[in-house]
Amino acid sequence: MNLPSQYRILNRITGWAIFLIAALVYLITLEPTASFWDCGEYIACSWGLESGHPPGAPFFMLLGRVFGLLSFGDNNNVAWLINCMSGLASAATVMFLFWTITHLAKKIILRYGHDFSQTRMVLVMVAGMCGALTYAFTDSFWFSAVEGEVYALSSLFTAVVFWAMLRWEDEANDPRSDRWIVLIAALMGMSIGVHLLNLLAIPALVFIW
Repeated sequence: MNLPSQYRILNRITGWAIFLIAALVYLITLEPTASFWDCGEYIACSWGLESGHPPGAPFFMLLGRVFGLLSFGDNNNVAWLINCMSGLASAATVMFLFWTITHLAKKIILRYGHDFSQTRMVLVMVAGMCGALTYAFTDSFWFSAVEGEVYALSSLFTAVVFWAMLRWEDEANDPRSDRWIVLIAALMGMSIGVHLLNLLAIPALVFIW
């Protein structure tokens, strides 16, 4: 198996391992019910499909309702399940951050003409793991990951959008590369139904373009 194939397989496996580690930690430390801040409002609005405070978060409410339905009629578990949504979204954010870091680290190595040896491949993985897991356990991010707030899902949209733009950059000369731009536009639209944070990614996307 050549090194590029090894890299792709190792990158995917390590990314999913990072997701499982983060998800396990977040689910273990999850808030059992509503916590302070706006969480009680978001959980209640999600379960009742109601409107929260302006500017609103309709897509978050819909996803929260889907997770709440997994309680199968036991209303005591609704808050915990909606909190689970934040935990899983945050774990996915960490995974996409890992893939973003490894992508940029790989570009640095190739830019300076170094051979992509097995040692450098491992170093890229270590860099991604250090960056992603450090972010996973930062104070603010961990707090958002264990409660029913919009920030966890919004962070996921931002992470996926930036990662998708890097994928577009890799395939920019391919006639089918525009599919990444269409995906980014769709994610941007959906993210507005969660939080406006994702719009701040637009300058970074333009810079890559």
